[in-house]
Amino acid sequence: MTAAVSYPWRAVDVASWTVDITHETSGVLRVRPRTPLGPYPVKLTDVLDRWAETVPDRAFLAKRAKDGEWRRLTYSQFRAQARRVAQALLNLGLTPGRPIAILSGNDLEHAILGVAAMYAGIPYSPISPAYSLVSTDCGKLRHVFELLNPGLVFASDGRLFQRAIQAVVPPETPLLAAANGTGQALAFESFCATEAGPQLDRATQAVTGDTVAKILFTSGSTGIPKGVINTQRMLCSNQQMLLSVFRVFGETPPVICDWLPWNHTFGGNHNFGLVLYNGGTLYIDDGKPVGPAFEETLRNLREIAPTVYFNVPKGYEVLVAHLQRDADLREHFFSRLDFTFYAAAGLSQHLWDALDELAIETCGKRILMLTGLGATETAPFALCANQDTTRAGVVGFPVPGVELKLVPNGQKLEARLRGPSITPGFWGQPELTRAAFDEEGFYCLGDALRFLDPDDPTKGFVFDGRIAEDFKLSTGTWVSAGPLRASFILHAAPYVRDVVFAGHDRDEVRALIFPDPDHLPDPGGIRATFEQLLRSFAAFSTGSSNRIERALVMDEPPSIDAGEVTDKGSINQSAVLRRRAHLVEDLYRDPSPAHVISIREDAQ
Repeated sequence: MTAAVSYPWRAVDVASWTVDITHETSGVLRVRPRTPLGPYPVKLTDVLDRWAETVPDRAFLAKRAKDGEWRRLTYSQFRAQARRVAQALLNLGLTPGRPIAILSGNDLEHAILGVAAMYAGIPYSPISPAYSLVSTDCGKLRHVFELLNPGLVFASDGRLFQRAIQAVVPPETPLLAAANGTGQALAFESFCATEAGPQLDRATQAVTGDTVAKILFTSGSTGIPKGVINTQRMLCSNQQMLLSVFRVFGETPPVICDWLPWNHTFGGNHNFGLVLYNGGTLYIDDGKPVGPAFEETLRNLREIAPTVYFNVPKGYEVLVAHLQRDADLREHFFSRLDFTFYAAAGLSQHLWDALDELAIETCGKRILMLTGLGATETAPFALCANQDTTRAGVVGFPVPGVELKLVPNGQKLEARLRGPSITPGFWGQPELTRAAFDEEGFYCLGDALRFLDPDDPTKGFVFDGRIAEDFKLSTGTWVSAGPLRASFILHAAPYVRDVVFAGHDRDEVRALIFPDPDHLPDPGGIRATFEQLLRSFAAFSTGSSNRIERALVMDEPPSIDAGEVTDKGSINQSAVLRRRAHLVEDLYRDPSPAHVISIREDAQ
């Protein structure tokens, strides 16, 4: 008889913490960490000042130049440039009431300008480049500018963003460009040549925890961007929360190679912030986990061995395929990797298992994989799994400093959060701010949670879908759209990128399927492939709430202009159902139209 082999974790200092769970007679659950949050600085520039003095020659940021070589900025170099640019911002007469709008993506100038704004006490807003470059009507960008009324607009390449600038930027608003400035655009080089003076010191000293550091735009159920206020207290306390869990950062400064966009909280707050807070090094990856763009990511990972790796599930899907084929890449990637982390969407268990297998093959040990739960409004780190987690989907417990309240909502428990890392509200939208908090000041996250094991609460929580996405069938049966979506995508891998379910006040659940263009069957085999997927999925269904008998495969991908998808790729269920209402009607038409895929025997 062969004994089972158990592979240990690679040793890494990740904290485990306990919580107190209180059950109230109303059905409300309160979850509070027993470990208190440690002290944190007033503002992020305090951290930069410290590293610039203690490790001045350590590389903070790096990005490939046009010649292919890495252009690095040390902590002392970065601080000096950020302070010069901050003085130039003050010389321009900018005020906290009119933020800086950054149109372009991740680069050194973007980082310098953002931190310079923090030194000067002026909010800045990194805006999704897709609003300028992908959108056909600049509708979302126009809405953002109406809310912000920016006092300065920056683009790394003025020519690339010229169409968007002409469409939405008022002629009297100053423009700043790092290259290819057009018209009266100011040159970034001139800002970097400005000498910092006492005025800047006074402005920096006036920055408090309540000072607005940045405004991050996120799309809600309506698809219309709302500006989430991020204060210095939010950013600093959240980084201390990260350090309280990932204590390894305090021992070994993190080195990451990261593509995640800074206009999102995962890339711009979580990852950029943890490198700065812990004196690490960030290599800016110009690749993306989409088609040929991933070649740049592979090029970078062949040179830069990260100590921790962050990505979205789609990124891991693409990476795993290359790691399985390329032994040299695999050896280099795992050579000093402490752990991996995913966010923004659910990770399929088969990807989790594949990463485990690759780590064991390469290192002889498993590499820790973690995730959590948060939002732009929570800075974002709020819940996190611990190192005992061995399966996808577990989000753990609230981290030190965060209180979790779970409120009964239908058949689910709605999550609400309170703590120093929670936003005070939305920029220029007081009515949205009032609606986002309950009577105790808890932010209403909109997500549902459930215990991984109801008989053992110490195992933590799992994500249980978005409250707003759930609906009832005509029978009164609830459909949990989030878990059903995750199950179907996992079952249909790799053919499905996303799926939206219809069925509110109908007898049955039916689906609009967005196929993965990278794994689409031949045109002649699409119908047969998806019909078989529906049949095999139905074989495991337990009732009307998770059985899909009819579906349509979409020819047109979700539209960012119509709000069907956010720039980070998150589907907006309600917007899809509204825009494609005629297709939803086809799904419920009897007899079933020819273009509808059906597995019902009486469909034709």
